[in-house]
Amino acid sequence: MRLLICAGMTGGGIYPALAVHQALGIKSEATLWVGSGKGLEEDLLAPFNISYESIPGGGVHGMEIAKLPVNIFKLIRGYQRAKSIVEDFKPDVVFYTGGYIGVPMAFAAKKIPSVVFIPDIEPGLALKTIMRYADRILVSTDRSIHYITNPKKIEVTGYPLREDMNAWDRISGREFFGIHNSEKVVLVFGGSKGAKSINEALIPHINHLTEEMHIIHITGTDNWDDSETMRKNHTITHANKYHAYPFLHKEMGAAFAAADLAVCRAGASTIGELPYFGLPAILIPYPHAWRYQYQNADYLVSNQAAVLLPDDHLQQRLFTQITDLVRDESKLCTLKQNMQRLAVKDAAEAIAEIIKEVGHKKKEGTFS
Repeated sequence: MRLLICAGMTGGGIYPALAVHQALGIKSEATLWVGSGKGLEEDLLAPFNISYESIPGGGVHGMEIAKLPVNIFKLIRGYQRAKSIVEDFKPDVVFYTGGYIGVPMAFAAKKIPSVVFIPDIEPGLALKTIMRYADRILVSTDRSIHYITNPKKIEVTGYPLREDMNAWDRISGREFFGIHNSEKVVLVFGGSKGAKSINEALIPHINHLTEEMHIIHITGTDNWDDSETMRKNHTITHANKYHAYPFLHKEMGAAFAAADLAVCRAGASTIGELPYFGLPAILIPYPHAWRYQYQNADYLVSNQAAVLLPDDHLQQRLFTQITDLVRDESKLCTLKQNMQRLAVKDAAEAIAEIIKEVGHKKKEGTFS
């Protein structure tokens, strides 16, 4: 089976696609990954030896009027490039996980059987377009069904996690960071690109926080230098309890496994990663991403597995939110148990089986 993967340029689209590719066990030469040529894609794919092609494209939803003509032109060029890729590679099945570059590919590959995975609770505009041509539509939770017009194509699979995330437990995670099992640990991160507002709200309180707990802080590569400058202006008495990194890839599972509490955005991956590790969270939805992160956060908060902290309240409330939760063993335990109940641990394998089914039907000539 020849598989073409078309994934968004953020971790929320890349990571589930990687997880499913690992579960499929398809040889590298039978896989082609199509992306935007921006962001994390090529760096993250390098260790897997997956062939990579980029196509031009641009978003249209929420764009400034002045940028629309340019992005529409990019989408037209993207369609031409996508059509050429499909003709050359001849995939048996296409797997989409979002991103605007999926739109020209969906038009170019509309005669090829396809499977769509919706990472967020609510599909974005690009995915809503791609879904029109999909043979199967896969979602993390049944909350997404409300946004899909053809329920016959839907299957709830859970959110797929890649193999390196699954390899860690509490003991091995804490050994990696050199943290004793009896100590409290808070993981703070802002998604694949980091979050400047979270960094700015956290760093002034590092000295006081590390009196009670370890902080694993992933700043994001784009924010690392600014965070380093801020840290130099704040004396950290317990420096051995502050673990700062610009980015973690294979070791991110260690951070999740080691932590007692997470402070993070509410990107798509939180729907799968936090439940898998049973990790309670203070969720801070990114305020400029339409309503997708608010929908993701509401799913976890309404299941009493996380608490919500608006981005514009960060400066005033982050410190007390963290310390209050870390000190409240009973509430933290309740959140953890509720988070664990949301876990789906075989999602990657379930999606892989569906892709195989769709691809094999095409090869056998039985796909209608």
